[in-house]
Amino acid sequence: MQMVKKSGIALIVAWFAILVLMPKQEFYYKLEEELAKHGLELNEEKIDEGFFSLNLHQVTVYFKGIPVATIEEMDLCTLLFYSSLELQGLHVDDSLKRMVPQETQKALLSHSILSPLKVSVDAQGSFGGVTGAIDINVRKILLDFNESKHIEMLKPQLKKSEKGWTYETSF
Repeated sequence: MQMVKKSGIALIVAWFAILVLMPKQEFYYKLEEELAKHGLELNEEKIDEGFFSLNLHQVTVYFKGIPVATIEEMDLCTLLFYSSLELQGLHVDDSLKRMVPQETQKALLSHSILSPLKVSVDAQGSFGGVTGAIDINVRKILLDFNESKHIEMLKPQLKKSEKGWTYETSF
């Protein structure tokens, strides 16, 4: 029993050390490189590194050199088995307000090792509430607008379902 206890403690200490000592900023810069291959660039004003997270403040999102959105705060948290990306204060450029909702107060994307090919999405904004998933295996996005309000610009792309309005696309 002592051996099991010592092994368990060693595993927990090793896991904790990996999380604390993980090069979070380098991980973020690698993510920026991958996004740049698709024409997306992120320009942040300030980066704060925590024990388990990386916080970015005043992030401007550029698509092919054109600013399309700003994010007040972006928090990337990983526990190796579970990762989440929380966006607060997502404001889309005025030129895109006819295609997408202009303001999202909070959005949470989370990934678990229990379902490695799915990313769950939960968001609140001027459009109401959205829950859904991104299935990486079949390359499909499915979003359900629960409390839909001010989504007139999206209605041509949405389908009416028993839950409300649904957005579905492939990538």
